[in-house]
Amino acid sequence: MGTVTLGVSIAVPEPYGSRLQQLRAGFGDAAAHGIPTHVTLVPPTEVEADRLPEIRAHLAEVAAAFGPFGMRLEGTGTFRPVSPVVFVQIVEGGTGCTRLQSLVRDPDGPLSRELAFPYHPHVTVAHGISEEAMDLAFDTLADYEAQWTCTGFALYEQGSDGVWRKLREYPFGTSPIAGVPAQSGSRVDEAAPAAGAAGDSGSRRS
Repeated sequence: MGTVTLGVSIAVPEPYGSRLQQLRAGFGDAAAHGIPTHVTLVPPTEVEADRLPEIRAHLAEVAAAFGPFGMRLEGTGTFRPVSPVVFVQIVEGGTGCTRLQSLVRDPDGPLSRELAFPYHPHVTVAHGISEEAMDLAFDTLADYEAQWTCTGFALYEQGSDGVWRKLREYPFGTSPIAGVPAQSGSRVDEAAPAAGAAGDSGSRRS
């Protein structure tokens, strides 16, 4: 079946998500149109497509055992000069994100992987653009604030066009609900029925 590139993240809800995505595009970050605004739990990871049922079952189990937590964004930060990234800071909910990502990346689970840098939850608003544009992003959103309750996370696939598309949502404390398939006719779509069954059967932890 080949491989697919997956990611797991917490979506920044509306109206915040679209607004931050528009601002990111306005700063000159061409990737913004293909990346929904999010907090990363698992960065882009290439896996064998036939492992998708196992991955979905694992994510369902993690979500079923987790509970909602508050999220609050405020102000900006940057990883420069180590990495060309400007982000909106998470001032509430960081502990929940950190705990959640450690469960999703369980060393004994199907999404176990090493990270290039220590995990630091954030919402990217500029990546890999000019220093002037990065400065603009940093200053423009310096007073930005948003607040919501995180009630789950989602699994995404990166298509051949570079766009990230939701495969399935995993609300906390319940079985996963079907999301939008990655691409019509993709290998992931073909695996979806079996994956859904596996996800449902593993959705609760005793």
